[in-house]
Amino acid sequence: MISMKYQGFTFEKLKIASFDFTCCEGCQLQLANRESSLLDFLELLDIRNFRELSTEKNNDYDIALIEGSLSREDEVERLQAIRRQAKTLIAFGTCACFGGVNSLKNKFPLQESVAEVYPGMQIDTMPVRKISDVVKVDLSIPGCPVNKEEVERIMVHLATGSLITLPNYPVCFECKAQLNTCMFELGEICLGPITRGGCNAVCTSGKTPCLGCRGPSEEINMPAFIELVTERKLSPDDLQEKMAFYNAFEEFCDHEA
Repeated sequence: MISMKYQGFTFEKLKIASFDFTCCEGCQLQLANRESSLLDFLELLDIRNFRELSTEKNNDYDIALIEGSLSREDEVERLQAIRRQAKTLIAFGTCACFGGVNSLKNKFPLQESVAEVYPGMQIDTMPVRKISDVVKVDLSIPGCPVNKEEVERIMVHLATGSLITLPNYPVCFECKAQLNTCMFELGEICLGPITRGGCNAVCTSGKTPCLGCRGPSEEINMPAFIELVTERKLSPDDLQEKMAFYNAFEEFCDHEA
């Protein structure tokens, strides 16, 4: 057991491993950024396997961070082996939680897509699935990429045995707190009213409509949101496209649109 002191208390370090599947590895890179808190953050962790942070590779981990969705059968087998080892498995980022941008592949016939991108080649591929489609997920941390401050807070809570919660308010709450002009006032469809907060409204603060990478807010009011889009005479097709982008609103999408 490796122990550490944090704010005057002694805790057992978290034996953690991180694994990437079909993804860009941007969520893992988030944890290696923000140098101002990196050393303190690493003090919480006994890193057993984490390619972005260490060359060591060990299989005696308790917590597994899973980034990416599943697009090959060998990924399914690998994930199941990780699940058997991990006491706590965390879906880490939008691709792991919802399927992410990779899920756009599922809109097209599989073999036609392969032939278009890899003409004349045999490619091991399958429809994209999120992590919870295959194994039990103990905790989900959404975001594209994840919010490092949120991840650090969750890791502290895991180390201390504290209650772990995600914001239950929508992105609009954070957007208004920053006195941003509403994207609807600028003639854009923005998913901020129906998306879980916690990103500090980073996209809308840059005048980019929210695409819902953190998934539905807990008290989502989809009928009222549809009414808002209709009242503004904005495109229903544009709305469907935005909600389908990360696959985070699959249950609300019109699959015949």
